[in-house]
Amino acid sequence: MPREFTYRGYVLSQLLEMPMDGFIQLLPSRQRRSLLRGLTSEQRKLLEKIRAAKKLQSSGKKVTIRTHCRDMIILPEMVGLTIHVYNGKEFIPVNITVEMIGHYLGEFAITTKRVVHGTPGLKATRSSMYVPLK
Repeated sequence: MPREFTYRGYVLSQLLEMPMDGFIQLLPSRQRRSLLRGLTSEQRKLLEKIRAAKKLQSSGKKVTIRTHCRDMIILPEMVGLTIHVYNGKEFIPVNITVEMIGHYLGEFAITTKRVVHGTPGLKATRSSMYVPLK
């Protein structure tokens, strides 16, 4: 039997029933301070979209949420949704799971790509003509 994931000793169902103030006290200091200062208008708008999407999802519709709000902390009520997070170029789909609670949305949509250099072009110098074999 697989073990059920717990966040600081609480199961997801307990986290969902918990008041927001109680959940905030469980978070690490950076996230706790961020939420205690209040949500920005962008974060508040995203939270409203998430709550509306949860209602639609329970009725059987497939909902996609797109956002630029990378600094939103993943809350227990977001679990089960797919949120498309902007990484500066495109929207990356992020499936929210229980293990992601307490992290930022931006952590799951990487903004940088590994640099892969091509072969040297015309008029390349002698030293830059060396390209290692893969």
